[in-house]
Amino acid sequence: MQNLDQILREAEASFAAIDNLDELEQGKARYLGKSGALSELLKQLGKMPAEERRTAGAQINQIKDRIELALQARRDTLRDIQLQSQLAKEALDVTLPGRGSGCGGLHPVTMTLRRIEELFRSIGFAVAEGPEIESDFYNFTALNTPEDHPARSMHDTFYVEGGDLLRTHTSPVQVRYMLEHQPPIKVIAPGRVYRVDSDATHSPMFHQVEGLWIDRDVTFADLKGVVADFLRRFFEQDNLKVRFRPSFFPFTEPSAEIDMGCVFCGGAGCRVCSHTGWLEVGGCGMVHPNVLKHVNIDSQLYQGFAFGMGPDRLTMLRYGVNDLRLFYENDLRFLRQFN
Repeated sequence: MQNLDQILREAEASFAAIDNLDELEQGKARYLGKSGALSELLKQLGKMPAEERRTAGAQINQIKDRIELALQARRDTLRDIQLQSQLAKEALDVTLPGRGSGCGGLHPVTMTLRRIEELFRSIGFAVAEGPEIESDFYNFTALNTPEDHPARSMHDTFYVEGGDLLRTHTSPVQVRYMLEHQPPIKVIAPGRVYRVDSDATHSPMFHQVEGLWIDRDVTFADLKGVVADFLRRFFEQDNLKVRFRPSFFPFTEPSAEIDMGCVFCGGAGCRVCSHTGWLEVGGCGMVHPNVLKHVNIDSQLYQGFAFGMGPDRLTMLRYGVNDLRLFYENDLRFLRQFN
């Protein structure tokens, strides 16, 4: 019993030297556990006379209470140290400016497609869609494409199992629309198309928008007016020059290439237009009678025109982008410029 004060001092010193809560609980067992120092003293009480046992028991309980107080005090100190450390690691500087939430935007090609649809809807054109996997009939035969035409070769067209193919233009949508609707027909067909080609100005997957107007008195003059008006409104240049050069397409006759004045140099000549002052933007022509025959429209009563342009190229010209591949690389540094 003479060691009680020494046990208390050792316990207090031991607890004060511990910096970990788990170790503190182990230290508690050395003094208050079943085999601890105080427990060993309590086992000796039974050998003492009754009067001494009562006095010794009171002294042991007093020391036990003081050890528990020292233990709890150290436990509270370590918990406070642990909390302060956690708060320091998770500290926030409330004086810093807040983090802005990210805001997405439309892809530049999507914005162009929507603008094209809006402009053509404003002059009475409907918007038609069709499948991207097509049959040879809709993609070639119905459009008066000869069996030996180079466009049918595997060097230009992606073929899939069963003889079908990935459409090379959106003209098949026009064929399907004419089979389901009687004239007058006034429609555009925007969408994705596929060709075996890839470089800075070509992609194996790109976009195309084609227009079709079939009625009794539609002429090439109407074609020129619609296309020129669209380009001037799209590029917001009322004095934009537009010209039509004779060309050949199997599904139109006569046919023409569509050129417009260079929007970068104003027609003076620059690197973009190869110093010609003109940019090629599409093809057009009067619908071939054989095409009307394939869709059961009487070419003696009805005639019309068709045109096709590349929204990807229009996007490049509108925003000054010099590499088509940038549209499909998903580089956020590029796309954020159009938010």
